[in-house]
Amino acid sequence: MRDWVDFTSEDQDDGKVRIAFSGPMTVSSLGPAEQRLRALGREIGALDLSGVSEIDTVGAWLIWRLSRDSGAEIHGASEQALRLIDAVKGSSGSPEAPPVKVPVAAVLPEAVGKLVSTSGAGLVGIMGFFGAVLVSGWNIMRHPSRMRGQALARQLELVGVTALPIVGLMCFLVGIVIAQQGAVQLQEFGAEMLTVNLTGRISMRELGVLMTAIMVAGRSGSAFAAQIGTMKLTEEIDAMRTIGVSPIEALVIPRLLASVVMMPLLGFYAACVAIIGGAFISAFTLGIPFVTFLLRIREVLPLHDVWVGLVKAPFFGLIIAMAGCYQGMQVKSDAEEVGLRTTMAVVQAIFMVIVMDAFFAVLFYEVGWG
Repeated sequence: MRDWVDFTSEDQDDGKVRIAFSGPMTVSSLGPAEQRLRALGREIGALDLSGVSEIDTVGAWLIWRLSRDSGAEIHGASEQALRLIDAVKGSSGSPEAPPVKVPVAAVLPEAVGKLVSTSGAGLVGIMGFFGAVLVSGWNIMRHPSRMRGQALARQLELVGVTALPIVGLMCFLVGIVIAQQGAVQLQEFGAEMLTVNLTGRISMRELGVLMTAIMVAGRSGSAFAAQIGTMKLTEEIDAMRTIGVSPIEALVIPRLLASVVMMPLLGFYAACVAIIGGAFISAFTLGIPFVTFLLRIREVLPLHDVWVGLVKAPFFGLIIAMAGCYQGMQVKSDAEEVGLRTTMAVVQAIFMVIVMDAFFAVLFYEVGWG
């Protein structure tokens, strides 16, 4: 059987031409025949489909268009061909009207209005999710056997242990930048030795834990949203509920605990590595020996600066895990939403971490730790 369509033409008494098709009239076999029909240059009086072995909607559209344009009659069509021809008659064949363009001046107010109108529902959703987490946490405290120890250990490894190299490298370089730039400014006043104070205090109080929180939000917060969102999309979470397993207890609580526990450790580790980076560059640019720099840190760094970083870190971890898990639970439709929710989780986590850091800065100033 041929895999292309062919036709023959025969003159009629009225001066028109009769076209007899043979072979399959499908999208893959119509190209050459349609080009020959366009070059025919004769008015068509009849279309014979008795030799057509197969037809699809493209072939039916071609037959109906020829019949419509020339008023030709259709003969020998099978029942399938007649059904397809009747179906394509309802299509105009012309593209849809282009969408109405919204004026540029109206785009921003409209976007702001949508954001404001949906912010209330989002706040209610977050509060409801937080309430569900508290209830699940209370149930686990009452029944410790419900705590999934293996899942918690796995999340501790993913959030903390595997993040050590990238967090260490980043904070080492940040410590180098702080010490080098601080030394340049302090040299104008002949106070190069204060570079030790600058590097130690800013690393331990702010940059160590803050840079760690941003890195964990981009690394672990996005992973939480993507993992839970994919499970929601594939209906694994619905299956867990069906068999009586709480998704909050199985998925959210281990991630929250891992983030809260590991953030202080990662923050302290990051601050120490940043100080080492400052000592490393100071040995080359300021002539301060490496060991002398570290010993000087012990003298100029107040103990409450260490506690400032350690107190903030668990709250940062809680915010990051809450944002990632909540956004993952909101996935409903398709894979594209997984990406959107993952992006929202990272943005919200970083924004709330910075807001929380500003709140703690004011709080610690009021209690005398400024």
